[in-house]
Parts: sequence; C-alpha cells; structure tokens
Amino acid sequence: MNTQLPAVELRVPADEDALHWHRVFDDPEVMEFHGGTSAELSVYEELTARQRRHHAERGFCLFTMLDPADGAVIGFTGAQPWPRDWGPVGEIEIGWRLGRAYWGKGYATAAAQAALESVRTAGVRHVVAMVDSRNERSQAVTRRLGMRQAETMLTPVGKRTAYCYRLDL
Repeated sequence: MNTQLPAVELRVPADEDALHWHRVFDDPEVMEFHGGTSAELSVYEELTARQRRHHAERGFCLFTMLDPADGAVIGFTGAQPWPRDWGPVGEIEIGWRLGRAYWGKGYATAAAQAALESVRTAGVRHVVAMVDSRNERSQAVTRRLGMRQAETMLTPVGKRTAYCYRLDL
C-alpha cells in the first residue's frame, strides 16, 4: 500500500462553492450514506454560508477541498459542531465528502489530517466522526486518522446503524 498521501489544498468555502459542491456530489454513489439522493442547490448555499460563519467564529469549518493539479473542487473536509439533535450533541464532528472520481487516492485522509490542525489550533481537545455502519471507505479513513470506535447508534431517520468514532487531539 502506498503510504504517500497526495497534496491537498483547503480553503474556506466561497459563495460559488455551493454550486461546485452541488455538482461534484450529484452522484448516487456519493450520496449513498447521505440520504441517497442529490441535495438541492439551496442546501449547499446554506451549508457553505454556515461554514463561513463557523470559520469566522471558531477558526475551523468544513473546508472546500481543491485538486492542487488544476484547482478543481473535489469535495469538502473539516469540522463543525454536530448539527443534529441526536447523537453526539455538543461535540465537534470531523467529516469529509469527495466526488466519486477522487475516491481511493488518499485525498480524504490527507485533507482530514490538514483540517485537524485547524481544529487543534482552535483549542478543541477531541472530535467525533459519525459513520454509517455500511460505509467501509469512511471507516477506513477514521482508522487512518487514529480514531477509535466508541459507540453504536441507530439513526432516527432511516433507522440505520451508525458508529461514533472519537479522537483526542
């Protein structure tokens, strides 16, 4: 296995990233563990605006991930307060989502490692990652980040099993 991680570039999401995220995630395989269908553009408009606020207020967010070779938006990674009223409420969650063409190349791990630095710098002492029990790719990223599976939960919508991973920073 190649342990050399690819170069990644992260930036605070810009207004136009809502459209980029909408396009790169418009794939049933990408959305399999995120509701199964593509989200409306308005969902990404709200999400990118919220991430800009998180960055301004906390020093971290879900960053837009860029392919350093050509500057194309390939996904996002970073951290945000857990956004739901179930699960690890009050915790900071790290997460990632990549366009299908970028899977299996180490981008998620490399970008998540870089994003963790912004979380550490902001003074956060531990993070969680909620991963669908069927999402083996994301489970592998949590292991590469050194996270440990701490809890098993049932999601209120869809009644799916999810694993809560934890990492002390």
